[in-house]
Amino acid sequence: MSKINMRAVPALSKVILSFFLVSFCSCSGSQNRDERGNSVNIPLETYIKVNRKLVEKEQEKIKQYVEDNQLDMHATGTGLWYRIDEPGTGDFIQKGQIVTLDYKIKLLDGTLCYDSEELGPKEFLVGRGGVESGLEEGILMLKNGGRALFIMPPHLAHGLIGDDEKIPSRAIIIYEVEVVDVKFH
Repeated sequence: MSKINMRAVPALSKVILSFFLVSFCSCSGSQNRDERGNSVNIPLETYIKVNRKLVEKEQEKIKQYVEDNQLDMHATGTGLWYRIDEPGTGDFIQKGQIVTLDYKIKLLDGTLCYDSEELGPKEFLVGRGGVESGLEEGILMLKNGGRALFIMPPHLAHGLIGDDEKIPSRAIIIYEVEVVDVKFH
């Protein structure tokens, strides 16, 4: 039976709500068009309700996947699900370090999207962005040589539009990672 960190669920809801409030504040003045082309104002509260429901459904999907596959995973307050298979050695990775990873990125249905065997290892400066925010968060739980499994909801991965290649819009992704090298910038 999988373990779910239920203490993180209320915090998760608050973090996700805050995320969507900030993300959609710019939408409060936006206008949509009805079928006649007339402007229609949609209240911010409507966007919040819709997005809260979408995030809840994504978390339910992830929870079901974790249970169905009997994975021992935990959730952070942001919605990142993780399992540390091997923490690694030395100090924990920190922002400002350059990390090299071997990885596989899959969809929940098992479809392989990207992997380092085909594309080569991924190297990035931790804390600078340019990679999924869920990966930025998760990598800080590891040390050199560490291995982990991360499940990222869309807001921590490729968002509403996907990556325009292999990851569809609003996709939940599974990230298998192994830290190959850590060095200072």
